[in-house]
Amino acid sequence: MLVAFAVGLTAGLIVHATAADAAWLRTVTIYITQPIGQIFLRLLFMLVIPLLFSALVMGIAEMGDLGSLRRIGLKTLLFTISISCIAVLIALAVVNLFRPGEGGDPALAQALLANARDGAQSILTGVRDRPDGMAALVGIVPSNIIAAAAANDILAVMFFALFFGIGIVLVQSPASDQLGTVIQGMFEVTMRLIGLVIRLAPIAVACFMFNLAALFGWALLERLGAYVGVVLLALSVHMFLVYPLMVRALGKMSPLHFFRQSQEAMVMAFSTASSNATLPTSIRVAEHKLLLPPRVARFVLTIGSTANQNGTAIFEGVTVLFLAQFFGVELGLFQQFVVLLVCTLGGIGAVGVPGGSLPVVALVLGMVGVPAEGVGLVLGVDRFLDMCRTALNVTGDLVAAVVISRGESDASADFAPPSADPLLAPVPSGER
Repeated sequence: MLVAFAVGLTAGLIVHATAADAAWLRTVTIYITQPIGQIFLRLLFMLVIPLLFSALVMGIAEMGDLGSLRRIGLKTLLFTISISCIAVLIALAVVNLFRPGEGGDPALAQALLANARDGAQSILTGVRDRPDGMAALVGIVPSNIIAAAAANDILAVMFFALFFGIGIVLVQSPASDQLGTVIQGMFEVTMRLIGLVIRLAPIAVACFMFNLAALFGWALLERLGAYVGVVLLALSVHMFLVYPLMVRALGKMSPLHFFRQSQEAMVMAFSTASSNATLPTSIRVAEHKLLLPPRVARFVLTIGSTANQNGTAIFEGVTVLFLAQFFGVELGLFQQFVVLLVCTLGGIGAVGVPGGSLPVVALVLGMVGVPAEGVGLVLGVDRFLDMCRTALNVTGDLVAAVVISRGESDASADFAPPSADPLLAPVPSGER
């Protein structure tokens, strides 16, 4: 995938520099590279709902009792809140230190808005269709699970899976045991099918990167360089400072070992810009490379793919504050913190697909008096930043799984003693 990423990016930049306006380029992207990438994503999304349902149900059922479920759930909740607060503080610090939106050219803003108005309007339409307030809270409980799955309502599917898993724990009968076996079979079959789909990943990655580089080049990145740089700085601080500290201090694992074993999931997340599409890879990495207890890994990763969105919170917060600075809307420190807090909460339940956080950005812009169409300013660079923040989100889920697995009763068999260096542990058979 790394080789395919480099090949696609290089080829795309060459084409953009030499034949950006050629008719054949549009034909190639519309009829070849874009369909290949979309088919790859659709194959993954086709399997995400059965994977999420079966993994979460089995993760709860394997807890054995409600006491374990409460303990794991509480640890997950506390870790998610704590790490999200750190992400909010990082975003607040970098955006006030560098102030990337100050000194913006009004004419440039209008030109960018005109170029991206169609895309912005489609996002704003999605915002108007989203329930809010109490309706959004009530909507977490599905009235029809089939309709919720068809609508890709991840929170509703997760609620049903949690409820269903608790039911299996409570019943404890031969029939419920058989039902658990069937769901376990669904999980294994889904993982096997996803393993086959993943073989297409290098081709899809090359197509994704070719489209991005050939159609957009680096022109828009140059025009929004300050904004992109601040977002990347905040994401990098969280990735390479906060996460290693968490892994070492709370997970008792070597950060080098963690990143080495997690690189497959990180590359997949970066390439697809989708937490949902990366979930199968994350589960496989957690169980077979990081050697985490399956019951904990499946529970934490399926919950985290929707709730633990550190990268999304940072991106949304920096974007809103950047656009506020760009349009001359002054926000006090407390108002900025509230914006980042709302972005953190708004990221929970955001669709785990490319661009899924943009509706939340548009919603928050309206709250602080910034033209909601301003979201169109970042559309040109959103794909690249979406890839970066998704990699952070997925890595954060794996960090949470490592931290929460530490101290669980069945973790001792899967972990080296805290004093041992995991880098010196023998490589499991079949892993290279």
